[in-house]
Amino acid sequence: MRRGIRFQAPFAAALLGLAVVAVLPGRARAEVAVFGHGTAQECYQAALAGRSDPAALHLCDLALQLDDLIPEDRGGTFINRGVMKLRQRRLDAALADLDAGVKLNPAAGDGWLDHGAVLTALGRYGEGLAELNKSLALGVSQPEKAYFNRAIAEEGQGDETSAYFDYQKALALRPGWDLPKKELTRFTVTRK
Repeated sequence: MRRGIRFQAPFAAALLGLAVVAVLPGRARAEVAVFGHGTAQECYQAALAGRSDPAALHLCDLALQLDDLIPEDRGGTFINRGVMKLRQRRLDAALADLDAGVKLNPAAGDGWLDHGAVLTALGRYGEGLAELNKSLALGVSQPEKAYFNRAIAEEGQGDETSAYFDYQKALALRPGWDLPKKELTRFTVTRK
């Protein structure tokens, strides 16, 4: 017997709300650790604390302008500033910082997660999916966020079956997380 998976809500309407929700604080972002001292470390600490206020962004700006950073830490600082812009829903500005960050620190799985989430939120599902897959391959600190955002990208490409299983995976990795739980209510699994 084959299983068929259907989703109940019209996808375009559901995704419109999902893409924005997916990039809100605590949903899709993951900070990249910057080691050492100075403003780059302060930028990282601000991003980790969930800040996106002008003073926090200024710390990142100063670090990028004044600190003598190795490429990985410079990339991490761009990613952390991108996370702050993502929290402000400034998707194009976040994408520019994340582009710079992953180019300088291509091994940062969390940077690729954020990059993929922004691309998905911008409706660039194929690109977002590729980057989310890359984040999982590299390793991320919170894989449930990668699976959740990957499910959104899969739905955007019309692959409801894969989306269903990725929402399930996100929930299994973080039991009780309301976002995947809510999305799974839109699906009906049938036996054929």
